[in-house]
Amino acid sequence: MEITLDFYSTLCAMVFVLLLGAFIIKKSKFLQDYNIPEPVVGGIIVAVAIFIANRYAGINFNFDGSLKDPLMLAFYASIGLSADFAAFKKGGKILFVFLFIVTGLLILQNLAGVGVALAMGENPLIGLLSGSITMSGGHGTGAAWAAEFIKEPYSYAPAMEIAMAAATFGLIAGGIIGGPVARYLVVKNNLIANNVANKDDSALFEKPEKERLITASSFVESLALIAICLLVGTELKKIVTFVTMPTFVWCLLVGAVLRNLLSVTKIHTVFDREVSVIGNVSLSLFLAFALMTINISQLISLALPMLAILIVQIVIMVFYAIFITYRFCGKNYDAAVLSAGHCGFGLGATPTALVNMQTVTKHYGPSHMAFIVVPLVGAFFIDIINAFVISGMVSLPIFH
Repeated sequence: MEITLDFYSTLCAMVFVLLLGAFIIKKSKFLQDYNIPEPVVGGIIVAVAIFIANRYAGINFNFDGSLKDPLMLAFYASIGLSADFAAFKKGGKILFVFLFIVTGLLILQNLAGVGVALAMGENPLIGLLSGSITMSGGHGTGAAWAAEFIKEPYSYAPAMEIAMAAATFGLIAGGIIGGPVARYLVVKNNLIANNVANKDDSALFEKPEKERLITASSFVESLALIAICLLVGTELKKIVTFVTMPTFVWCLLVGAVLRNLLSVTKIHTVFDREVSVIGNVSLSLFLAFALMTINISQLISLALPMLAILIVQIVIMVFYAIFITYRFCGKNYDAAVLSAGHCGFGLGATPTALVNMQTVTKHYGPSHMAFIVVPLVGAFFIDIINAFVISGMVSLPIFH
């Protein structure tokens, strides 16, 4: 039996996932204590329900995916439009320290993935596809590199299935472990948030529940800016063929350039609070769709080597966040929130990182530094650095 949800039904389902997640979290002290985000809770429950309906009742749900990409691109465009280059100065030394730490994890993820694959007598490409390509790169980077591995000289047919399954696994894991890791660090080290008033609205994504005054005319202006970012970003993706970058990176970069160009020329002042509202709504809906439509059957059917690699990646991420990210980023509350964010995009995606940090700061207090550093590193730099790391790995003789 096929049940097809059209655009409007799918939108209702996405909103239902968020409301379900929020309702269950309110009723569960465990979920509150361990800072599990609403989209993760609601999305996994709906995904399991869909799996059971498919497996035992033969019901197959087909969702309209036309909103997924625009929502993701709108979120990244909002990050770009909020990226005043003065934030680089605000990030200071910790920005470069965190960037160095993130690069170290990329290399470690690939070495671990390939090492486990080789130890089990499997094709090393399984390890690479389950390494930084999907763990830190997500579905977009996974799809891009899988398309390359299907071709000669690699000719690895199951590359796309492995990449999508690993990215999905990582997305779920990244959303689950981020909050508990931060909680462990906060409780163990008796960390306290720095509650200094934030007068310049720099923590735009830190408090999505914050009341914001918005008018119809100003909303249209902000929506127009995001629309421009999506239009120009998608066109640049088509035109610029000499470098492989996901569309969302182009939208983010266009947003950053547009924001600072408008600021320099004083043509228009970006309404930061309004842009952040649009970004947070897009973020929540995107994650709701991504999680409720995961293919659990695909995850269950993963081969033993792939499961072993992914479990190793989770263990590495947890220990790396606690013993490397937290320690080298200052061993304070900001470092704990950064660790939660690192778990998010180190196994899943930057949206997951932002949701992790939003949940933690809502529970323990603000961390303005984390919300400056993570979007800059997770959205601006991670894909560029990851591309170089992956290119270096695939040039090794074992892959040819």
